[in-house]
Amino acid sequence: MKWKKFMIETTVEAEDILISTLYDIGLEGAQIEDKVPLTEQEKEQMFVDILPEGPADDGVAILSFFVEETPDGKLLLQGEPADTQVILDKVREELDALREFMDIGTGTITLDETMDIDWINNWKQYFHQFTIDDLLIIPSWEEVGEADRDKKILHIDPGTAFGTGMHETTQLCIRQLRKYITRETRLLDVGTGSGILSIVSLMYGIREAKGTDLDPCTVDAVSDNMTANGISPDQFELIIGNIVTDQEVREQVGYGCYDIVVANILADVLVPLTPVIVDHLKPGGVYITSGIIDEKEETVKEAITGAGLHVLEVTCQGEWVSITAQKENV
Repeated sequence: MKWKKFMIETTVEAEDILISTLYDIGLEGAQIEDKVPLTEQEKEQMFVDILPEGPADDGVAILSFFVEETPDGKLLLQGEPADTQVILDKVREELDALREFMDIGTGTITLDETMDIDWINNWKQYFHQFTIDDLLIIPSWEEVGEADRDKKILHIDPGTAFGTGMHETTQLCIRQLRKYITRETRLLDVGTGSGILSIVSLMYGIREAKGTDLDPCTVDAVSDNMTANGISPDQFELIIGNIVTDQEVREQVGYGCYDIVVANILADVLVPLTPVIVDHLKPGGVYITSGIIDEKEETVKEAITGAGLHVLEVTCQGEWVSITAQKENV
């Protein structure tokens, strides 16, 4: 199947109205590329597998629309055949109309053609099985090789919730968890995402895990990944809500009852989270953090020590940092 790609250069401010305007003529499903920094709410929700901060916002946005192309070279617009030039003329007409009352930037239109876009499965080419020490992480569409059958095997697919184990921050957390978990460990996983950290810990024998996350998408993701890895529902409870600001969530989680709290979150979220987490740790409990870009290491350390925790170790992978700390044993 062929697709025609219409790329329009515009401004960040014009994104929404341009998408709405072109939607009215049949162009749907816009892909937006810009350099706008994450909002505080978005940062709060980006709990795992965090990417580094991008380049400075230059106010430019690229909007891409994909239109199916038939074998005879026609395009299908809202299910009806349409000529490429006709669509181009319509787009230019709408852009000219918008220019009358707002800045839409250059409004440059670029055409490209792409083959066989499978919106559900296209990403599979980028995710393949890999190992973290003796743990094999494998997606559902690949087979376990004979040489790997003696490894611990985690079955997980990329999906709507963050966390496949590929990112350095997740790997740092997994390695730290394996140092400190025991068969009696009760784990709290803040920003659980796909559930990978809790599921791996349960696979290695901890007693039970509880997770919190802001995103309702994690409910299905965690359930699917638990089923794929033979984790019983009574071993892992997920709570949707903000443990930092929601007292009801904190009470559901429970106070002073966790041997380990793990949080693979942006540094800007770890700072307000840390003094809250102290109340949920047992005396002597361990706090494992990651999602910390190296330049934010000291900021998170200050939050950890300021909350009365003692730093046990700092580990690094690439430009990412994990800080492990402990609550005083009284």
